[in-house]
Amino acid sequence: MKTSDFYYDLPEDRIAQTPVEPRDSSRLMVIHRDTGKIEHRVFHDILEYLHPEDVLVVNETRVIPARLYGQKEETGGAIEFLLLKRLNLTDWEVILKPGKKAKPGACFVFGEGLLKATVLSIGEDGSRTVRFSWDGVFEEILDKLGQMPLPPYIHEKLEDPTRYQTVYAKIDGSAAAPTAGLHFTPELLSAIREKGIDIVPVLLHVGLGTFRPVKVEDVSEHHMHSEYYEVTEEQAERINAARKRGGRIVCVGTTSVRTLETVADEEGIVHAGRGMTQIFITPGVPVRAVDALITNFHLPESTLLMLVSALMGREKTLEAYNLAVKEGYRFFSFGDAMLIE
Repeated sequence: MKTSDFYYDLPEDRIAQTPVEPRDSSRLMVIHRDTGKIEHRVFHDILEYLHPEDVLVVNETRVIPARLYGQKEETGGAIEFLLLKRLNLTDWEVILKPGKKAKPGACFVFGEGLLKATVLSIGEDGSRTVRFSWDGVFEEILDKLGQMPLPPYIHEKLEDPTRYQTVYAKIDGSAAAPTAGLHFTPELLSAIREKGIDIVPVLLHVGLGTFRPVKVEDVSEHHMHSEYYEVTEEQAERINAARKRGGRIVCVGTTSVRTLETVADEEGIVHAGRGMTQIFITPGVPVRAVDALITNFHLPESTLLMLVSALMGREKTLEAYNLAVKEGYRFFSFGDAMLIE
């Protein structure tokens, strides 16, 4: 299987630069896998496709203001940090620009010294492990100095940073939003619950590896980034209960799929667990715990598009994407949505 097998042509003007208002007014492509029928709806119509026996699984991670701008302590040269993963209380894995200024031992300051960082080591992929030092509460300093880490394909300024958070975001830790969840409003979630559908949160902290391109032509040689996940006993029980009562497990976003498939056994039973996952779901990899998926339209040749293809098949996925381009759907983080059922 080749990376180029997952290419499709996307005009630049199809990449959404700003979110629509209200959140649930984005478009929704509904794909019925059993019949091949495709419908074009609006996202708030999702309620019609969810049944009382179902469970809706969402990722309650919250995006942190992970982009920091500072200076090299010795020279005053400008530096940009992108926080990827917290390793312990003081140490983080980060991406730096320009990277040549960041050799082990190099020191950087942010906010006129409110926050300092020392490079400890350099990873094989060019990332750095750095140790921060500060006085006070780290999260409060990060809220003051950091900026929302919008994807590189978004060039417009985001006036309201909360639009890059889901309305149910709860636990700090992501460097990117689980964007399928951006379409939900509190009112839509209330309507889903009133219909008798259980909404179960799980956790996967999204890393910037989400946006890293697959650089090898042989898909099997791609090294998947690792991300922290967590599923509690109570969450696992509620998810499994849906299947026992004849309902479907409907995941909001590829991150929820990766979380459940990490902790599911061969029968599709979900178990509690926490840790780091590098699961890479491609066509041919069985998807055991997920019956339906709500997702956005993803980048060509991306691991996310490969995951969608594992559910729908590569050819049908590319057919749907080419149709979305033709029909004027908006793509990527602030774009429209797809329901695969």
